[in-house]
Amino acid sequence: MSSQKSISPKKVTAVDVQNAKGRAKLVAVTCYDATFAKLLDADSDILLVGDSLGMVIQGGDDTLSVTLDDVIYHSKAVARGRKHAHLVADMPFLTYQVGNRAAIKNAGRLLSEGRAEAVKIEGGTPSAKAIRAIVDQGIPVMGHVGLTPQSVHRMGGYKIQGKTPAARQTILADALAVEAAGAYSIVLEGIPADLAAEITAKLTIPTIGIGAGKECDGQILVCYDLLGMNPDFSPRFVKKFSELHVNVGQAVGSYSREVREGIFPGKEHSF
Repeated sequence: MSSQKSISPKKVTAVDVQNAKGRAKLVAVTCYDATFAKLLDADSDILLVGDSLGMVIQGGDDTLSVTLDDVIYHSKAVARGRKHAHLVADMPFLTYQVGNRAAIKNAGRLLSEGRAEAVKIEGGTPSAKAIRAIVDQGIPVMGHVGLTPQSVHRMGGYKIQGKTPAARQTILADALAVEAAGAYSIVLEGIPADLAAEITAKLTIPTIGIGAGKECDGQILVCYDLLGMNPDFSPRFVKKFSELHVNVGQAVGSYSREVREGIFPGKEHSF
């Protein structure tokens, strides 16, 4: 498909994303390398280099061991592969919670070394000062409230947030604090759809949902999840638009058979 279907026929910027509020649904995908970036670029408005790489790339149980250097490495790879989509990089655990000076420096590295165009920060009210400090240095910040994976131990696991009236008010207050701090967009993860709809209606910046219902201003999924590359991972919030694990298995099986039977490489593959 053509990039004309995106929110912008030209290179998507943070300003384009913010201005899409109420005008067009944002399409965001999490990816980690240049090859996938090339495949996803034309039909995506936003590519996110998520600290979820700690799980889907490194095989960990959570995102907490991901380092700034890890995200810089993958962000740089994605930047080489994409031409159109807006590139956002996650700020890993303890890269922004340890003081505004460090937060600014670390965010700056994601732009200067990782070639990202914005950073994403988890947390609401407690993260507002860091968001403001980074924004004041000219770096766009995408917020992230609700189910925040870096707080997995405090939440007691990857559980839907905002189920009680008090919890709903906390998440709403968090979202408003993120907006007030200067974020240009915000991810809503793992919250009831009606709460996400309420937040979306109250904010002037776009909301991007994952497990937060269809009333958000956009949606995000991990590329491996939407492509169905892991048959063992099927949470409710994921729709598999393909089952590539089947295709990969068949292709590798055919390759293995032809090597063992002496069929590959043939004359056409030889010099």
